[in-house]
Amino acid sequence: MLDVIWLIPAFPLLGFLTILVFGRRLGEPKSGYLASAAVLASFVVSVGAYFALLDMPSEERHHVVDLFSWVPVGDLQIEMAFLADPLSITMLLFVTGIAFLIHLFAVGYMHGDPKFSKFFLYLNLFVLSMTVLVLGDNLLVTFLGWEGVGTCSYLLISFWHTSDANASAGKKAFITNRVGDWGFMLAMFLGFSAIGSVNYLQLNEAAAAVGQPGAISQATATGIALFLFVGAVGKSAQLPLYVWLPDAMAGPTPVSALIHAATMVTAGVFLMTRMNPMVAAAAPEVATLIAWIGAITALFAATIAIAQTDIKKVLAYSTVSQLGYMFLAVGSGAYVAAIFHMLTHAFFKALLFLGSGSVIHGMHHEQDMRLMGALRKLMPVTAITFIIGWLAIAGVPPFAGFWSKDEILLFTLAKGGSGTILYVIGLVAAILTAFYMTRQVIMVFFGEARWGSHANESEAAHLDESTDDAGDHDAAPVETHGAHGEFKPHESPPIMLFPLVVLATLSVVGGLLQLPGFGFIPDQWQGKLEHWLEPVVFLGENHITDTTAYQNKGWLALLATACALAGIIGAYLIYAKKKAKPIEPKILLEGWKYDAAIAAFMGGPGRKAFEAAAWFDRHIVDGAVNGIARVVGSSGGEVRKVQSGYVRSYAAVIGVGVLALLVWFVIFRGVL
Repeated sequence: MLDVIWLIPAFPLLGFLTILVFGRRLGEPKSGYLASAAVLASFVVSVGAYFALLDMPSEERHHVVDLFSWVPVGDLQIEMAFLADPLSITMLLFVTGIAFLIHLFAVGYMHGDPKFSKFFLYLNLFVLSMTVLVLGDNLLVTFLGWEGVGTCSYLLISFWHTSDANASAGKKAFITNRVGDWGFMLAMFLGFSAIGSVNYLQLNEAAAAVGQPGAISQATATGIALFLFVGAVGKSAQLPLYVWLPDAMAGPTPVSALIHAATMVTAGVFLMTRMNPMVAAAAPEVATLIAWIGAITALFAATIAIAQTDIKKVLAYSTVSQLGYMFLAVGSGAYVAAIFHMLTHAFFKALLFLGSGSVIHGMHHEQDMRLMGALRKLMPVTAITFIIGWLAIAGVPPFAGFWSKDEILLFTLAKGGSGTILYVIGLVAAILTAFYMTRQVIMVFFGEARWGSHANESEAAHLDESTDDAGDHDAAPVETHGAHGEFKPHESPPIMLFPLVVLATLSVVGGLLQLPGFGFIPDQWQGKLEHWLEPVVFLGENHITDTTAYQNKGWLALLATACALAGIIGAYLIYAKKKAKPIEPKILLEGWKYDAAIAAFMGGPGRKAFEAAAWFDRHIVDGAVNGIARVVGSSGGEVRKVQSGYVRSYAAVIGVGVLALLVWFVIFRGVL
């Protein structure tokens, strides 16, 4: 199976090409099922590759498949090669598996959309790009997939581009990610200039040998690690480049679940984990910077989520916050914990986004949580699965999110020094996470029904018909407010509920991937993910066993659970029991005005600076080049006049020249 890992990207490529050529003829729902089948085939091959690696000794779980020579230019020899190892196969299993579930959900969600086939064309192209990113044997192949997912993100965010807001959101994501791409490219250039290669194995070997003759210097490793981190910050929506992700909710909800919760936004975490020897070889301040950026982002985004009223915006800021936890783990050296949280986050956040899509579907395009309430009885499957996702992200044991978040906090505290402050920040962010997610669940599924005045019975029937025929354009909702009668929200069809049930199950049992070493847990169940990733990521629990934090991890787990329960109880008392008035400052609703400040700068001083730079380029740089060209041109014109073409003129010049030579030799040199 390892020799045919190229089939993993090949199947979505085949689906993409087939829909590109025959999409209109296939129509709905065939093109959706074809795209889903292509991703399912990739998942099956990924499972086969996993078992093939599992049968190999731990130290030999590394297989490279060279397809062809991609860039044979002098010293730069880059192969189009795919790498199968525990890290890449782990990523592929959840990328293709969750992508398949989201494809199935989208078949029902996008029903009736006039661009149904094009949507699945883009989804298959995205899965193709993501698998190339993950499988890349070197930075350039990864960068190919990196740019591919960025392009697909732009196409899918602005899928309903007739709305100016959607089109602007797509452009915002595309431009913001270019900043990260700049960092990625500089890391590649620096790596090649240092060792003459962009291959992961060679770069990491050079990093591991820092300080030895012939190896790269710590300064070079620091530069590469920092530039890679810039790329990761852009792709994984961390401060200061997080601003594109909340606006990305303009895309259809399956896009939010696939790209902006489960897969693409985790690419930065994957990249830093893949290059973890380079981060370790860099100056210690690099890891500290990564940890602080992650912690501040986690807390910052969590505060904003508290006041959001759009059901998808809450989850968007939650995604930014959870990605911050992953970077906190990377900066603390807890790479296994970062991957663990990436997996559990993919389960419960994809579940929550698809659950929100089911709510939007049942609420006839409505996304404002203030106009929902009491939906648990009318949408029981959606409610139960959403509640499971809520408990998982809130960090309530034994749900998956508890185990991964607790391991990150444990490593952070064990780090010592500033790790204690980072640990406290992580705990506060955890309390806020439990608070705002409980708030969302209460506003959507409990309390009083606030949707009764949306539409009268005839309008409801019309909306039901339009929902079946035109799809659920949550980015462009139908106006239904202020009518006289009532309508009842409805549960989603089975094809949309099946992915919710599967993801809810994974959100419950996902913690089994990496159970900690508590006394009541059998040894064979402990640290399974850590043992699996050991050939790629060497730092695990056994490296912190002598710390006070590790020795008290049971009490720390109880503290984390207490914090989660405190957040849940606080939100329950405020939003369900009305014991206190909600504190939701407008500045939080506006995201601390961070986005507005960027827009004001770009539209004011930034625009003037860009115009000044353009003037300098046009008049000074281009003026100097054009001025030299004019001088050369005019000089050439004058010299050209000497070349008249008349023989007598040339004879006269020769005569004058001979006479000048005679004068020189006779008078000045005294020859005679």
